[in-house]
Formats: sequence, structure tokens, C-alpha cells
Amino acid sequence: MYRACRKRVDTESSTESPDDAPAHRKRRGRRRWAMDTRPLRRPAYRRLWSSTVVTAVGSQLTAVAVPKQIYDITGSSAWVGAASLAGLLPLIVFALWGGAVADAMDRRKLLLITNVGIAVTSLLFWAQAVTGTESVAVLMLLLALQQAFWGLNAPARSASVARLVPEDELPAANALGSTVMQSGQIVGPLLAGALIPVVGLAELYLVDALALCVTVWAVHRLPALPPLASTAPRRAGVKEIAAGFRYIAGHTVLLLSFLADIVAMVLGMPRALFPQLAAETYAPWGEGLALGLLFAAVPVGAVAGGLFSGTFSRARRHGWMVIGSVVVWGAAVTGFGLSDSLWLAVAFLAVAGTADMVSMVFRGAILLSAATDEMRGRMQGVFTVVVAGGPRLADVLHGGAGSAFGAREAVAGGGLLVVVVMLALAAAVPALRRYRV
Repeated sequence: MYRACRKRVDTESSTESPDDAPAHRKRRGRRRWAMDTRPLRRPAYRRLWSSTVVTAVGSQLTAVAVPKQIYDITGSSAWVGAASLAGLLPLIVFALWGGAVADAMDRRKLLLITNVGIAVTSLLFWAQAVTGTESVAVLMLLLALQQAFWGLNAPARSASVARLVPEDELPAANALGSTVMQSGQIVGPLLAGALIPVVGLAELYLVDALALCVTVWAVHRLPALPPLASTAPRRAGVKEIAAGFRYIAGHTVLLLSFLADIVAMVLGMPRALFPQLAAETYAPWGEGLALGLLFAAVPVGAVAGGLFSGTFSRARRHGWMVIGSVVVWGAAVTGFGLSDSLWLAVAFLAVAGTADMVSMVFRGAILLSAATDEMRGRMQGVFTVVVAGGPRLADVLHGGAGSAFGAREAVAGGGLLVVVVMLALAAAVPALRRYRV
């Protein structure tokens, strides 16, 4: 059957006019490198992805509004930092628990509950701003509540993807989702900066809440995603969370996928040193301009990687893609640390962002394909914790190293360590090198 269809295609191609042939080949060539949108042909995934588009931008409005309001109340950056830590613990606890819940109940129902919870929290943010409460304690409490709901939501959202698209489209689906989230980190803060002088701070919370209503509607239209019939009924408790960690320890490929991200982020994420570098190394270009470019470069590179994901999303050697992208990340961070020119530094960070996108796509695909469906929620819960916690640990590590050895030395040294440690892991444990689909 396949040969007959192929013969028919070849016959039709041979009758193609010379004028049409170049355009046809051009379209096929464009599909090879442009974003792989095959998963969007599937209505259920398209609904989930559409809800992510709305959430990615809306959540960034609140992410800007909360620290801005805390700083307006206190005039202290220390309180802004304390608020960030206040949201971290609930995120970690509820992401781990949320992964176990996602493996025990209908994931669509869990997404509905948690998205409604996040929307209600945004309305409470709006209410306290409108009423002029001006209480840092209230803001931190609401932030902790919001992060708890987000921790419950993220594992279910990510684990659902494998039920909505076939295995060979998982990298493409991850690229689409990651591109949207990275784009939100660029568009959301810019939109917030433009809206605050026009509509005020409180209305940012309201816009986020209204956007989440669209998300709830999109999730409502998803098919039911209960545990598979072959899965034994279970309760989501500490025992199930511990079982998830034992599962990771017993599957080397999964363990290495987490270690790869920890190596890249903890040793090689230099964002804590951006203010110092902007004030010292890149001051001739203007401290404000330099700081903005440094923070924007990695997300811009990641978005570029997503837009051209057709160049890598069909790769089958997922393990080698993770290893290679982490090594490129480390090398690019090293180049950034050695750069005297702001524009060269930004270019290196953009390359690092693209490498991080590739790593994220294939680490996510490994987690969804190598784990069974009854474990995917818990794997995504751990993934959420690693993604959230790694950069924060990096802030502490790089901040201390920058003070002790200098900012550029800390950045370059961290990037070099990423390359060395990742290559050592790949050489010592062949499971990741051999993994393919």
C-alpha cells in the first residue's frame, strides 16, 4: 500500500510543470526548518496549547505587578526578594504533591480546578489593590496561594500532552509550548510596562483574571483524561510521591535528564550577575540598556529556537540532543563571561537561550516517552521543582562567586564547569547517549 501511494506521488511529481516545481520544493524546504506545527492539527492539543498562549502573557502581568506593588509599599528590594522566596516553598511542595494527584485523578478535572483557583487568586490580588490594603503580608499570602495552585496545575498540564499527541510529535509539542512560555516572558513584562501608566497597577491583576477565564473555557473543552484502565486506583499521598522518586532512581535515563538540567542551571545560569555586569563591564553602553538586553537575550534566543524548531524536532536521538544542547549552553555562557562587547555578550546569551530551548524540548520528550502514564504526573512534578529551583540556587551560587572572584570570572567558570560536568556524565553513564525513539 505504501509503495503504491509512493509511486503515485512520484508519478504526480514527474508531471509537475517546471514553474510549479521550485515553489513546491521551496515549501517543503521551509517546513524542514520552520516551527513544527504538526501537533496543532490535533484539536485537543490545540485547545491546551491555546490556553497556554493566554496564560503565558497573563501570568507575566501578575509577575510584574506583585513585585512592583511590594516595592511601592516598602521601598525595599529586600522585601521583593523575600516575596519571591515566599512563593518558592508552596510551589515545590504542591508541585510534588500535584504530580501524584495528576496520576490519581482525571487530569482535565485537575486542570479545571487549579485554573479556577489561579483565576480567583488573581481576583483577590485585584481586590486588595483596589481597596488600598497596602499589606505586604497579604500580598505574600496571596502569592503563596497562587504558587500552590500553579504547582498543582503544571504537572497535570505537562503530563496531559502525551495523551493528546503521538510519541513522535512530543518534541514538536514541547517546542510549541516552550516557545509560547518564553514569548510570554518577553511580551508580558513589556505589556505590563505599557499598561501600568495607562490603566494602573490593579487592573493588571484583573486582566490576568479575565484571561484565565479563556483558559478555563479551553480546558473545559478537552476530552476526559482519567488514569488508564490498566492503572490501579491510588491515593495521592507521601507514599506515592516517594514512589515517584524511587521510579526516577530506578530509571537512569530519567535521572540523567534531571541531572542535565541541574548541571546547566545551577552551574551555568548567570542572571544574578547581570546587574553587576551592566554596572561595571558594560557601563559604556548605558547601564539601563545593558541590563535590559542581558535579561532579554536568553528568552529571545529561546523563542528563536522555537520558531525554527523544525530543524531539530524530528531528531530521534533524544539523549544526544540533550547532551549536545547542554554543552552548547555551557560554551555559550563561557563566551558571554569572556566578552568585553555588550553586543557580543548578548549574542552569546541568545545562543545559550536557543540551546536551552533544545534541551528543554528533548528533556520534556524523554520524561513523557520514557515514563509510563501512571508516573508521568509525578515526573512532571519533579520537573517543575527542578526548573523552578535550579535558577534560584544558581542566583545564590553565582552571587557568592561573583563577590569572591569577580562577575566575569564567575560566569566563565560556571559555563566551563557545565561543559566539563556534562561531558563527564555522558562518558560515565552511557544510558543517556543511547536513548532514542
